[in-house]
Amino acid sequence: MLTIWGRLNSHNVKKVAWFAVELGLPFERRDVGGQFGMDAAYLAKNPNALIPTIDDDGVTLWESNAILRYLAARHGGTRFWPTDPAARAVGDKWMDWQTGYADAQRDAFLNLVRRTPEARDAAAIAASAAASAKQMAILDEALSRTPWLSGAAFGIGDIPMGVYVYTYFSLAIERPSLPHVEHWYARLKMRPGYAGQVMIPLT
Repeated sequence: MLTIWGRLNSHNVKKVAWFAVELGLPFERRDVGGQFGMDAAYLAKNPNALIPTIDDDGVTLWESNAILRYLAARHGGTRFWPTDPAARAVGDKWMDWQTGYADAQRDAFLNLVRRTPEARDAAAIAASAAASAKQMAILDEALSRTPWLSGAAFGIGDIPMGVYVYTYFSLAIERPSLPHVEHWYARLKMRPGYAGQVMIPLT
């Protein structure tokens, strides 16, 4: 059985838990990190002191996007892990693109979610919102040409940014019109795994 270590309010843990639901994999999630801390047994599995980490019937792995690729290859069949490298790369590039987007959104998230109103940096929030909007415009253009980031059908390329788009639309920031992103987001919200593992209060 799949075990996932990590608190669910982490973007990276949400990715893995959501994808496990999409795959129909039973799993146990154990809270680690943040207020839950990390004991020596966990650090032996992941010396980076980060989350998530998984154990899939004896296979221990960390780095959320690597975990997604592994789960897709082992459990997802050709739907989630196409045999054609070009088809697989369509979604794969958006998984790595998400890391740059996360940098853009970080200051808005930290200030608005993790800090008290008195400690917030308004200039940092505004700069982060502008940087996020610039990245979202790239995403919107891409989604004007294809229904999913993975291509014609939902796939692992939609998972990382799917997690972050929930945060983006939940933050109290100014946002430009993003019709294609909004349509994609509306379809994500209809997926039970997304609703259950991603759409939780931001903390």
